[in-house]
Amino acid sequence: MTSILPVVLAGGSGTRLWPLSRQLHPKQFIALTSGRSMLQETLHRLQPLSCEPPAIVCNEEHRFLVAEQCRAIDAGWGAILLECVSRNTAPAVALAACHALARGSDPLLLAVPSDGYFEDDDTFRDGVLAAVEPATDGRVVAFGIPPSGPHTGYGYMRPGKPVGPAREIAAFIEKPNREKAQAFVDSGDFLWNTGVFLFRASRYLEELGRHVPEIPAACRRAVDTGTQDVDFFRPGRAFDDAPEISVDHALMEKTRDAVVVPLDIGWSDVGSWQALHDLGKTGDGNNALTGDVLALRTTNTVVHATERLVATLGVDGLIVAETGDAVLVADRREAQDVGDVVALIAECARREYHAHRRVHRPWGHFETIEAGPEHQVKRLRVNPHARLSMQQHRERSEHWVVVRGTAEVTRDGTSHTLVENASIHIPKGSWHRLSNPGDAPLELIEVQVGSYLGEDDIERRDDDFGRDGDAHAASDDAAAAP
Repeated sequence: MTSILPVVLAGGSGTRLWPLSRQLHPKQFIALTSGRSMLQETLHRLQPLSCEPPAIVCNEEHRFLVAEQCRAIDAGWGAILLECVSRNTAPAVALAACHALARGSDPLLLAVPSDGYFEDDDTFRDGVLAAVEPATDGRVVAFGIPPSGPHTGYGYMRPGKPVGPAREIAAFIEKPNREKAQAFVDSGDFLWNTGVFLFRASRYLEELGRHVPEIPAACRRAVDTGTQDVDFFRPGRAFDDAPEISVDHALMEKTRDAVVVPLDIGWSDVGSWQALHDLGKTGDGNNALTGDVLALRTTNTVVHATERLVATLGVDGLIVAETGDAVLVADRREAQDVGDVVALIAECARREYHAHRRVHRPWGHFETIEAGPEHQVKRLRVNPHARLSMQQHRERSEHWVVVRGTAEVTRDGTSHTLVENASIHIPKGSWHRLSNPGDAPLELIEVQVGSYLGEDDIERRDDDFGRDGDAHAASDDAAAAP
């Protein structure tokens, strides 16, 4: 069988699903439709295809989260390619194509968004196998779904004459206005674009070079000057020169070599609270309820409770989304504009834009319990046999209390073993490291005290995750990460 290399596109911020989705933990890393995250669902969907281990393209600040979620479901990877700046899907796929070619292969690339929902995985995989023939013949293959309504956030394709198991794309219209979208749906002649594509790596770069030549040129230079950083491939800075543009605009609207394989299954990009309502609505009230929710005389409403009981009474057509640090209440008809709220939160420099209270790190996670002008209290959970970097702070001291497990603490060259209820003080300027030598998670409370608590007050060395004093660690520290 022809070699297929999945390219899983795990960038994006998912702002329309705030407060569930945040900059440091966007929707592709959240369990929305099952017990697995959207990324994990995508990897699970691909496994029976017997493809090559996937190339995953993600934002640099999500690199450890990607690796952690892959390991959690025993999903291997061929490469994790890091974008230091987001350039949308066309450069992301080109980067993976150049990386594959540089390794001496020219596989069929199956470009797959990490956050798509498919109702029937078997039908999806059958469609991919059917697309191999036209892709091998040099075609750019898209996958289309019959539209269920006049959605203005999707691309529309009008199939033409048959080409083997596919159809030529007679017209490709990206995100039409509502009037046009309704006409497309009423005609019965159009398919939604799922954002999944299959093509030969070299063929994609060739066709892309005809329309946006800056992209393959920048990506080739980026791969040539890139470096391997433990589990991750860091492209050279030339990647920044690639225009920010989607595959849809860069290629699909322009190429004459595109075909579509129709898939008669339910699909969603799970891009908004409206999409979650459509996927989860049940019962006479037409509500989609998740978590600890009591809904009385409530209709046409989506309620998502994460940490607390949420009760609704006598409401219709609302979005109510609760997390530990934020609550969104909105008219469901405004679901596409939740990003406007996120923009306002970012403008106000609120941390709720950037991260949840719980922030994941390669060694485990931490949660901010309380914060004031000169103090901060966190709960840390360190994975078995993991350790933080050796580090020091100039402006703050720390006090650690073990609440579960056993901690090994190195402070200025001296090792200390702390059992439950034991504590230790870390003065300002002290070089220190926290390790978990046990087989169970280590939990402790950290109290920070100082006139400045910003996490740019950190100097690292001897870091197991390659963050020793480099600029790449800055994004990790921005959300108050040890």
